Amino acid sequence: MKNFGLNGKTVVITGASKGIGASAARAFADGGANVVLLARSTDLITALAGELGENTMAIACDVSDYASVSSAFASAKDKFGQIDILIGNAGVVDPIGHLADTDPAAWCKLIDINLKGVMHGMHAALPDMVAQGGGTIITVSSGAAHGPVEGWTAYCSSKAGAYMLTRAADKEYRERGIRVLGLSPGTVATDMQREIKASGINPVSQLDWSDHIPPEWPAKALMWMCTSEADGFLGDDVSLRDEDIRRQVGLV
Repeated sequence: MKNFGLNGKTVVITGASKGIGASAARAFADGGANVVLLARSTDLITALAGELGENTMAIACDVSDYASVSSAFASAKDKFGQIDILIGNAGVVDPIGHLADTDPAAWCKLIDINLKGVMHGMHAALPDMVAQGGGTIITVSSGAAHGPVEGWTAYCSSKAGAYMLTRAADKEYRERGIRVLGLSPGTVATDMQREIKASGINPVSQLDWSDHIPPEWPAKALMWMCTSEADGFLGDDVSLRDEDIRRQVGLV
C-alpha cells in the first residue's frame, strides 16, 4: 500500500458500521492510524473494532444528536490524546420519492443526519484541532450536492448544504491550519445503492451493480486526501469519477 504518512494519527469516522465507513476504517488501520468508529449500530462497530485491533475504539453515536457527538469525541481524545482527522461519512438516502409524496418528518430526519450531523462533527472537532495547530476534516459528499436528482429532494438538499458547509469552514479555518474538503465518490457498491435500486425512481436506480465502484476505492481516496497532495482541493470536492484523481490516489 502507498504510504500516506498516517502512522500514529487518530482518525474519527462517522457511519463506520458498513460501506465506505467500514472500508475506510480498515484502510486507515492498515495505514497505522488509531481509528475511532462512530455509528448507531453498536454491534457492528464493536465487531469491526475487534477485527482491527487495540488501536481501534468503537463508540455508539447518533450524529444527529450533538450531545452524543460531543461525548464521543471526548472519549476518543481521552484514549488517544488528540484527534487529527475527521471523516464525516454518516448519511442516509431515505426518504426517496417525489416531494409532495414524502413524509416531512422523514425528510427532516435526513437533514438531521446528513447536514446537521456533519456540522456536529466539525463543531466538536475544530476547537481542539485549532489548539493543536492542525487537522483534516473530510466530508463524504456526492454528485447530488451539485445537481438535482428526481426523488432525492432531501438527499440533494442535504448534500448541497454539506458542500457549502465545507466551503465555509475552509474559508474560516484554513489560515488556522485546518484542512477542510469533501470527497464525491460516485456510485459505490454499498447497501445505499440497494435502497436506490429498490426505489426504481431515477436513472441511478437503473444502474447495474457492476457499474458501482467498490468501497475500497473511496477509502483509499480518503487516505490520499489527508496528504498535502490534495491541498489543491481544500474547500472543494474531490471527484473520484476523475481519472486523473484515480491515478493520483493509486487506483489505476
